[in-house]
Amino acid sequence: MSALLLVPLLLPFAAPPSARHALARLDPVTALWVLTASALLLAGACVAALGALVLTGLLTFPPFAALGELVHPLRTPSDLVVLPAAALATGALTVCAWTLGRSALRQARTFRAARSQAESRPAAGDLCVIDSPHPDAYALPGRPQRIVVTTAMLRSLGPAEREALFAHERAHNRAGHHYFLAAAELAAHCHPALRGLRADIRLAAERAADEAAAGAVGDRRLTARAIARAALAGHASPSARPDFAAAAAAGPVPRRVAALLAPAGRPAPVRRGAALLLAVCALLSAGAATTDVLAFHHDVEVAQGEESR
Repeated sequence: MSALLLVPLLLPFAAPPSARHALARLDPVTALWVLTASALLLAGACVAALGALVLTGLLTFPPFAALGELVHPLRTPSDLVVLPAAALATGALTVCAWTLGRSALRQARTFRAARSQAESRPAAGDLCVIDSPHPDAYALPGRPQRIVVTTAMLRSLGPAEREALFAHERAHNRAGHHYFLAAAELAAHCHPALRGLRADIRLAAERAADEAAAGAVGDRRLTARAIARAALAGHASPSARPDFAAAAAAGPVPRRVAALLAPAGRPAPVRRGAALLLAVCALLSAGAATTDVLAFHHDVEVAQGEESR
């Protein structure tokens, strides 16, 4: 076992502050890609490091060493360190798998219910109107993709604001933002520090859809007003949408409205320092995990080949 295994377990704690700075300094689409890729790399490195710890601990026991066709149990510098670390890693992976499995089942049930509800209503193009006293609107992925909006939400907005809302939700479906949100949800279950990154990825997706909607309707103030009114109408209403179904009223709406209402002026130079720091964290984590997994694999191959010596 190498101290390098600690790197993928510790570096995710540095990701959320870097992600917030990157989100503030990059355009929303670029930020969405950078944040999502970094979250997946950090999550994958963490799982690989924990898996290497678990296998190292297991292969120190003769029965598991025999299953792995090792000549003798894997030799480690100190069982007093390796075995407790392997036990902790086993517990962490079990918790990750349990929470991820529960979340996946809940999301699958919610998605099936939302699809069934949308398919039971007549649709006008991609627009599906649900008769409900609770204001809500969201982009529903699947085939075909739908924009689901309740009658209460339609009553809360004027005609021009409705068009801005629909443009926002269409932007979500067109850009496949549900894939980014699902990836963020997956990463959040692999390391507790990545839960903050999940919120930043959701905000980046909403900001990207805000900008697309503003471009589609040609009025940033109208888009900001539509988002603010939709959020005010639906803030206390229950929603039947899955977490990966993006919605205009999601996320920190005041920040999004402020970004839309900010004076255009001269574009500020893009500062990539925060994004670079986040990318470096993700690459260092992935590199450390890969190096240690390869070292573990080498040790196993040596133990398997000692019989022929």
